[in-house]
Amino acid sequence: MNLFDIVYDGQAQYQQRAEEMVAKVVAEKGKETPVKFPGTAYALPCIYAITGKKVTNVGELEEALELAKAKINRTNYLQQGLDAGTSAAMCAEIIEAVKYVYEDLPYAGRAVEDLNTTDVRYLGHITDAEVRNFGVPLVTDDIPGVAVIIGECKDAEMLATIVKDYQGKGLLTFMVGKVIDQAIEQKIKMGIDLRVIPLGYEIESVIHVVSVALRASLIFGATPPGDFLAHRTYTKNRVKAFVNVFGPWDNKIIAAGAAAIELGFPAVTETYINEVPTLLLNQPDNSKVVATSLEARNIKIKVTEIDCPVAVSSAFEGERVRKDTMFAEFGGNKTECWELVTTGDVAEMEDHKITVVGPDIDDAMFEGKDVVRLPMGVVVKVGGKAMQKDFETVLERRIHYFTNYIEGAMHVGQRNIAWIRLTKEAFEKGFRLRHIGEVLYAKMRSDFDKVVDKCEVTIYTNAEDVKRLGEELVKPIYAERDERMGALTDESVDEFYTCLLCQSFAPSHVCVVTPERLGLCGAVSWLDAKATKELDPTGPNQPIVKGEATDERLGRWDSVNEVVARDSQGAVEAVTLYSILEDPMTSCGCFECICGIMPEANGVIIVNREFGDTSPVGMTFGELASMTGGGVQTPGFMGHGRFLIGSKKFMSAEGGLQRIVWMPKELKDDVAERLNKAVKEMTGIENFADMVCDETIASDSEAVLEFLESKGHPALAMDPIM
Repeated sequence: MNLFDIVYDGQAQYQQRAEEMVAKVVAEKGKETPVKFPGTAYALPCIYAITGKKVTNVGELEEALELAKAKINRTNYLQQGLDAGTSAAMCAEIIEAVKYVYEDLPYAGRAVEDLNTTDVRYLGHITDAEVRNFGVPLVTDDIPGVAVIIGECKDAEMLATIVKDYQGKGLLTFMVGKVIDQAIEQKIKMGIDLRVIPLGYEIESVIHVVSVALRASLIFGATPPGDFLAHRTYTKNRVKAFVNVFGPWDNKIIAAGAAAIELGFPAVTETYINEVPTLLLNQPDNSKVVATSLEARNIKIKVTEIDCPVAVSSAFEGERVRKDTMFAEFGGNKTECWELVTTGDVAEMEDHKITVVGPDIDDAMFEGKDVVRLPMGVVVKVGGKAMQKDFETVLERRIHYFTNYIEGAMHVGQRNIAWIRLTKEAFEKGFRLRHIGEVLYAKMRSDFDKVVDKCEVTIYTNAEDVKRLGEELVKPIYAERDERMGALTDESVDEFYTCLLCQSFAPSHVCVVTPERLGLCGAVSWLDAKATKELDPTGPNQPIVKGEATDERLGRWDSVNEVVARDSQGAVEAVTLYSILEDPMTSCGCFECICGIMPEANGVIIVNREFGDTSPVGMTFGELASMTGGGVQTPGFMGHGRFLIGSKKFMSAEGGLQRIVWMPKELKDDVAERLNKAVKEMTGIENFADMVCDETIASDSEAVLEFLESKGHPALAMDPIM
């Protein structure tokens, strides 16, 4: 068989199985039985993106099969071979969809001992919320690429080395086939939070990675469903994925590879097959697979050497340290724990000075105890000619991320409510408190090299030191910053900033960041943008000299519109900063929350990404988000960050925070303090959050209205919102 025969034969095998499974499900379940993957607004996402057809029931699977067959035109031309790969992918998605007709969760988890996890989850379908969670790290290059590993490696230890290499470089890694068992055997930590994701053993499950790529195009790129050429262009240019095939390949694997190549994802095989330059590559030396793959996708990794006995990578950012794996704990309402970044005099500083004042976690005083519990105070002193006081808070927030990059560490909170846990495994590998200092030093010096010339880290664990410094040093600095930040309003500054980070995924989206309106992803404040401009003068954050507002109520500035029109390449001509009805600001798709009008309540609901149920307007977060992502403007709906809920500028043109009538309880509890404070200052209303309905009270519109009326919610008496 030549390469074309192999691809066509592989496609035929997918097609035959899809036909058999569709015939079976039609006979057993009936054509009206719903078909859907959980947690997505895009039906069967691959078929939807490729053809524009939204498959919703079993009968429509037959139509989808015919669309897949229509892709076949057997010739020995490359494009027809790649079309056969696309057909194979469509058939694979049909096969996977049928599994979800018979079972809500066909990919069951599996308990694995000694893996620092209670369960290894074979994901199968990945939800829209999970795809969106990857959005920010993808656009910031914290996830620099996506590796898909298929088959069985000839050496399990080498497989572990490859996976750890990808993980250490921050890549998102998916696994299909016996490589999953090899990873378990080698005790690789896996799970969606660790960015090493076992999908399943059958090759068909690889379609769920293809689905992630195509949904990135639908969600972030606002690419129209059915415009497959545009989707292929998007995935090739913006989703840095590639495939590694280990062990003997079969025809179905090669057909799947053709589908990947059509999307712009090169495949690297261990076993020889006729190469297609830059697209289908043979690399028999497993030790060179990582380098070959990264080079094929032009992925460049910045390596920072860190003196640490465990891995340090953004891939570990989502790791959770549970009680049964915990060795040491700091804060978390058990002890005092705070952290501070402060500016020092460069002339008086000693670069790379790391000091632990007090007992370490291997101190003899802890022998025989189940868990080491200590107070902790972390002072990171930085100095540099370009360092500014306003940058201290920006660097200080990075302590959270940098600590979470440590394999076996979990960091929650910030300032004086920090909470850190370390695992037994990390301790056994030699991790001690000074290594936290090593990580903070290395990352501060590498990530902020434009403003940090020297860095010292001091970690205090003596209770008297932590308490004394907390009162005498830390709290006064926090108070001074809060006062300074409180004075920062949109009116008090001369410049706003653009944020174009997300344009790598959403080319027409432009964020406008102001003191009272942070980036919609929740990750970029006005000070962050200002600092980033200093660190990278030609980077994604550029100043907008605001000038005079042409409409203060709406938040409309000619200067803002000129920049937005220019930086969106004319896709968006005008935005307002304080309205969701008139030219609302666009969204990438990785926003934390979305608000939308609930006309019958004369107000708005807000739904956060983590909430999976249907909202009072009859749509889930994913369905609401599908209307607003990708840089499009949808009057009445707007993506935004959590912190905006509490800003006095939040949709102030339509009446502001008083218009909020419903939020999920988790979100409401999270923002209640800020929301109550802002509403009281603006209106005098006490405990406004108690007037806001949530899903534990009601989710259907009539019951929501009854609750609002019982509370005398102010939105009911305001002017009509529409």
